[in-house]
Amino acid sequence: MKQIKIEIKIKPEQINAPSAIRSEALKAAGLPDDENISTRVLRRSIDARSRKPHFVLQVAIGDQETVEPIESIFNPLALNGKQVIIAGAGPAGYFAALTLLEQGIKPIILERGCTVKDRRKDLKKIYTEGLINPDSNYCFGEGGAGTYSDGKLYTRATKRGNVGRILDLLIANGAPGDIRIDAHPHLGSNILPRIVSKMREDILSCGGEIHFNTRVDSFLLAGNRMTGVVAGGSTIKADAVILATGHSARDIFHSLNDQNIKIEAKPFALGVRIEHPQPLIDKIFYHQSPRHENLPAASYRISTQAMGRGVFSFCMCPGGYIVPASTAPGELVLNGMSLAARNAPFANAGLVAEVKLEDLENQSNPLCALEYQAAVEKQMFAAGDGTTQMAPAQLVSDFINGKISKSIPKTSYIPGTYSAPVHELLPFIQSEALRQGLKELGKKFKGFDSNEAKVLAVESRTSSPVRIPRDRETLEHVQIEGFFPCGEGAGYAGGIISAAMDGEKCALAAAKKLGCNN
Repeated sequence: MKQIKIEIKIKPEQINAPSAIRSEALKAAGLPDDENISTRVLRRSIDARSRKPHFVLQVAIGDQETVEPIESIFNPLALNGKQVIIAGAGPAGYFAALTLLEQGIKPIILERGCTVKDRRKDLKKIYTEGLINPDSNYCFGEGGAGTYSDGKLYTRATKRGNVGRILDLLIANGAPGDIRIDAHPHLGSNILPRIVSKMREDILSCGGEIHFNTRVDSFLLAGNRMTGVVAGGSTIKADAVILATGHSARDIFHSLNDQNIKIEAKPFALGVRIEHPQPLIDKIFYHQSPRHENLPAASYRISTQAMGRGVFSFCMCPGGYIVPASTAPGELVLNGMSLAARNAPFANAGLVAEVKLEDLENQSNPLCALEYQAAVEKQMFAAGDGTTQMAPAQLVSDFINGKISKSIPKTSYIPGTYSAPVHELLPFIQSEALRQGLKELGKKFKGFDSNEAKVLAVESRTSSPVRIPRDRETLEHVQIEGFFPCGEGAGYAGGIISAAMDGEKCALAAAKKLGCNN
């Protein structure tokens, strides 16, 4: 039987009943309930536009052979003597390594931080002692920034690579199969670490190398060709270098600039983390509270325009926590995370406004956006007690009206908050854009700007403030052969999946350069 695809609507109370889903699909397709007909859910999303949210399912119908999925298989080859350095053990770095192994090329991964398990010790010190390890924190370490920031797997960059292959490889390494069908899949910060550990085992067992606590200090050049790096006091040579160090590796950007390797300032966005009680978000976006037990915690992605720039939500964490994401002492940076269950009492998201290059001084300096970002983070830290990662906070209504809040209600942010004029601490343009934007969002989503909501500052690591230019065809740096800027830090990705796809693309480009494409 030739496979057909049908879309059906399912009530929340039916979503965990496979027989009901099968019956609805066959009915919609005009087919009998024949045991020789197989069905499989291909896609699952939630439509919350009506007063009664429901699931929308895309279902494949056919015989078993046409309906059952074809699994992607990791197929490494015998090593051929070529080797490529990969700087960074995040999704771009690890998926690049797996792809290189499929081309018979040995990956040498250099990671400034420690293993995903040992990172937990350094994260704990941030909470208990206010200590920031510059090489091991919420941004740096095995797995990258997304590992302890919910593990969101949704991407709109579907034309940049094979999303399905990335998801299948994650499933092969222990991710739940539901990520293949959910419209907005996520893993949770309690699930992703063990997946990352399994990927490490695969890389090592196939002949790859991984060196933790090894920071790249500078780059080895022979004319206009990169031949390796200096890392951890040692010279390491290779046939090519893939740079996948993430959006917060400021020392890498400085090193590139110091060695006259072309980089460019890039617009980004900054603002606050906005936090609401999760039941309020359920009421606003599901039109019901309490929500049906089979509905996940409601999430949102919203945007508006103010002050001639975009104001939008970023990295929304339903049933989650606000966390300290600073990467150096003397700065304050916030992010969000959720566990797999997303069952914490609060919902938070970045609410940010665009930072345009014309906002900045010395625009000819390729580090001008980075320096702007860093200055705001230092100012936020200086406004506090000068010791801990306590965050300045303000009720949303007070933020809009320019008033200091008398008190800050309970929040998920463990280091604590203090009442402060966040509207004054933020740069004027972004602050005004956020205040105007919140007024508009409050009109559109009743209750979003209520006194049950508060803002904490600062959310500033939305994307890299630097782009490392590369050739569109070869993916090599525009000046330096054998150098492949990759992922979020280079300005070519915006999350786990897009970074992983870019890692694969750069690995294939490097293999082609070395004559090893299979």
